[in-house]
Amino acid sequence: MKQIILITDGCSNVGISPVVAAAEAKAKGIIVHVIGVLDAGEIGELGASEIDEIAAAGGGMSRTVQPSQLSQTMQMMTRKTVVQTIQQVVGQELRSILGQTTKLEALPPEQRSEVVRVIDDLTETADLKVALLIDASASMKPKLPAVKEAIYDLQLSLQSRMGESLLSVFHFPGNVSGDQEVEMDFGWTRDLANLNRLFYKLNMKGTTPTGPALLKVVEFMNGSADDTYRSKHNAAGDRPKADSRIRSSEDGIFGDYVV
Repeated sequence: MKQIILITDGCSNVGISPVVAAAEAKAKGIIVHVIGVLDAGEIGELGASEIDEIAAAGGGMSRTVQPSQLSQTMQMMTRKTVVQTIQQVVGQELRSILGQTTKLEALPPEQRSEVVRVIDDLTETADLKVALLIDASASMKPKLPAVKEAIYDLQLSLQSRMGESLLSVFHFPGNVSGDQEVEMDFGWTRDLANLNRLFYKLNMKGTTPTGPALLKVVEFMNGSADDTYRSKHNAAGDRPKADSRIRSSEDGIFGDYVV
C-alpha cells in the first residue's frame, strides 16, 4: 500500500493543478492525504478549499490542524487508510467468493468476527510505504519544528507494525536556483537515526509548486527511481543516490534558511 501525506499551509501558485496531480496519483494506486497546518488560528478560504479538493481527488482524507495536533493527525490518517484499503480488498474477495454483493454487516456473527480478525491481522502485517511531502514555503518556517516531531512520531508508529513499513521525505520548492520543484531528503528508510539529519537548509521562497511536486513524488513511488532508492545502501541507513529527476539534498532542510 502506498500513501502520500502532503503537509501545507497555503495555496499552490506554480505549475499543474495539485488536484489534477492527486487524481493521477490515485489512478496509479497511491492515496493522497492533505494536512493543512493552521496559521494564527486560520487558513485562507481558498487554501482550505484546495486542501479538500486535493484529498478528494487523491482518494484520501483532509484535515486542518494546529501544529500541536500534527503528529496525532498523521498517525491517524495513515492507520485509517490502511484499514479502509484492507476492508475494500476483503469486501471484494467476499463478493468474489459468495458471488453476490455481500457486505460485512450482512454476514452471520461467527463469520463476521472471523473477517474482522483477518482485517485486524492484515492491518498490522501488510507492507506500507508512506511518502511525506512538506510545503517549505516561507510561511511554513515557524511550523517546521512541529513537522519534525510529527515525522519522528510517525516513524515510531510505523516501526511498531509487523509488516514492512518504509518512510520517505520530500520538501518543496527545491533548490535555491529554483529549477527543481521538489527535493528529496530521504528515500525509503525504516531507520530512525536518519531523521536526525532532517531539516538543515531550506529554500524558502514565495512560490508553491504543489502540483509539480506531487507528480515528482508519484514518479518516485511508481517509476524507475523506486528501485534506485530501495538499494542495499538505503536499507543500511546510508544516504541513497539521487535520481536525475529528483534532487536529493545533501544538507537536508531546517537550519540555515535561504529566503
